[in-house]
Amino acid sequence: MTAAPASAVKLPTSLKTAAMLEIRQMIFSGELRPGDKIDQDGIAERLGVSRLPVREAVIALDVEGVVELAPRRGAFVAALSQDDVRDHYGILGSVSGLAAARAAARMTDVERGQMADAVGRMEWAEDADARERLNFRFHRVINLASGSKRLMSEIKSLGAFAPIGFYESHDHWHDTANRDHGAMAVAISRGDGEAARAATEEHFVRAGDRAVAMLTDRGFWR
Repeated sequence: MTAAPASAVKLPTSLKTAAMLEIRQMIFSGELRPGDKIDQDGIAERLGVSRLPVREAVIALDVEGVVELAPRRGAFVAALSQDDVRDHYGILGSVSGLAAARAAARMTDVERGQMADAVGRMEWAEDADARERLNFRFHRVINLASGSKRLMSEIKSLGAFAPIGFYESHDHWHDTANRDHGAMAVAISRGDGEAARAATEEHFVRAGDRAVAMLTDRGFWR
């Protein structure tokens, strides 16, 4: 089972963000592969928007390294390697691990309760959309508890790499994520910053390996 296309869900307020989400979804679903040209007019028609926000989206994705812009030729899916994907998640894990370590030292009782509630609900959630929302809530509580706007900014940027629903619709990842989240929550609740950092980094390393496996299954690398 694959995630629904971005056009099938409620679009973000920003048309540029909606276009970025749609392009990411097309890439991570295997509809577009490295080297494929991105049909900007087709995406604009698909979303019911003008070409401008789509153009803005491909420029932003070019900066992220997901898309490559070629002068007078258009936009193409970047030639991402398996190591590129793993490296991205490794970097995200390092930054998120630092946030988790900070959160372990700063988290309030209210925030611990929110974190524990999200973990508990994720264990029983059967709906992919519910798991997605709970996953977002869990990580957001930790990141906010770090008290660092800089870390929050970096995590937000790096976390946008994969589209909404990329993992949550796959049951095997759900089980792995539940175990990881539990370990992270325990370490943070105990105030053990080093254990929180290690558990978080390991979680994102596994996420990177899973992303590579899923993209391989979808024929991303021909």
